[in-house]
Amino acid sequence: MPRPRKRSRESEVPAPPPPIDFVLAGRLWIGGRLQPMEVGIGMDGRILAVGKNLSGGQRHDVGESVLIPSAVDCHTHYRDPGGPDAPENFETGTRQSALGGIGAAVDMPNTQPPANTLDRLESKAERAQGRLAIDVLLYAALTVPERVASLSRSAAGFKLYMAPTTEIDPPRVERLPALLAAAAATRLPVAVHAEDPRFFREQTELEGTEGWNARRPPEAEMKAYELLHPIPGGLRLHVAHVTLPGLASRIFRDGLSFEVTPQHLLLSAGRGADARWKVNPPLREPPASSELWEMFQRGLVPILASDHAPHSAELKARPFLEAPSGMPGAQTMLPLFLARVRDAALDLPVLLRAAADRPARLLGLPQGRIAVGHRANLLVVDFRRRTEIRARALHAPCGWTAFEGWPAIFPSEHYIDGKLIVKDGEYVGAHEGRLLRPEFAPGEPGAPV
Repeated sequence: MPRPRKRSRESEVPAPPPPIDFVLAGRLWIGGRLQPMEVGIGMDGRILAVGKNLSGGQRHDVGESVLIPSAVDCHTHYRDPGGPDAPENFETGTRQSALGGIGAAVDMPNTQPPANTLDRLESKAERAQGRLAIDVLLYAALTVPERVASLSRSAAGFKLYMAPTTEIDPPRVERLPALLAAAAATRLPVAVHAEDPRFFREQTELEGTEGWNARRPPEAEMKAYELLHPIPGGLRLHVAHVTLPGLASRIFRDGLSFEVTPQHLLLSAGRGADARWKVNPPLREPPASSELWEMFQRGLVPILASDHAPHSAELKARPFLEAPSGMPGAQTMLPLFLARVRDAALDLPVLLRAAADRPARLLGLPQGRIAVGHRANLLVVDFRRRTEIRARALHAPCGWTAFEGWPAIFPSEHYIDGKLIVKDGEYVGAHEGRLLRPEFAPGEPGAPV
């Protein structure tokens, strides 16, 4: 019986590229400037082409508006599940993120009950089904080394609380090496709340944000970071809400990932500030915020994250020491900094790397850039439409914002996988957000470059 003849390479016909289903035209930052460009999107929601005069499918031209990638928020608290005083849930929280230009967000595990066992994490995942306006990554609490392997089957990452938080006590210092080693073996990201409570001070004559800064001093933050060393090989460590320029510089030199929040960049501890400005770690006294801002402008802060952590106005009206810590920020994070770009106080590429590209890389997600093969999670931004932040116009159920009256530019349109979910300040999607896990670790085949 004759053998089948092998097909020559000349006779092989490459498969035709998938057709473009949707073309979004506007201005893109390419070659160091904004210029007219078009993005071709396939039926699977991936970017197929970036160029000019693309053809195929439906076309939408946004004129002089700018196309940028959706933000990726590494730090939110959607409070679901929550207790009787929970100010929001998955629907309301992710809707705020969508309206603020965030296409994917990490939800932290200090809920009620906390996501510190596999059963609780999977129960939380079930609660999220059909209720997400954007994609969400669920982190598990890093508390017991023996639970890490089982949690890694469902978790998108871990959160290590080195100071007490809602229903989660920090691990003993002597257990940190075992915890970090177990987390490193999973190759999942590990976010750390770095405050060492052994350096907290109970007695201070100062009140308000100044007193809170004295009670949870910079020393506690610095000492907590030192406890993480030596860092196990392969650990994808990320330090949350860094407030100190000196610590930020040290982490940067160490080659590790960290984030800074809008509140720690734009606000400072001062007299007269009530409990709405109470956050953990605290707002620091000047010049910490101005020095962090200079680092951010220079591109020395890898990631911008909201630490969206709302509480009701009633709870925040309690005496300062009795009020809970945290403030809303999912809807206002990116718009605050887009306004800074408009005012020439911040370069657009610096913002896009910190708010979209680098957090996507940390989380192992194929998004955060307008590039072929990435998900078409895109924002339309009209830099001529600057407004002022007003709590009454936001969609936050807590009803307040620390940035009342601040200038902002909200995206006029938001697309997830090429589907419109926000139009002119209104959510028009269908709550089809998915629960995501990292698709790759840094350096793996298929990872963004």
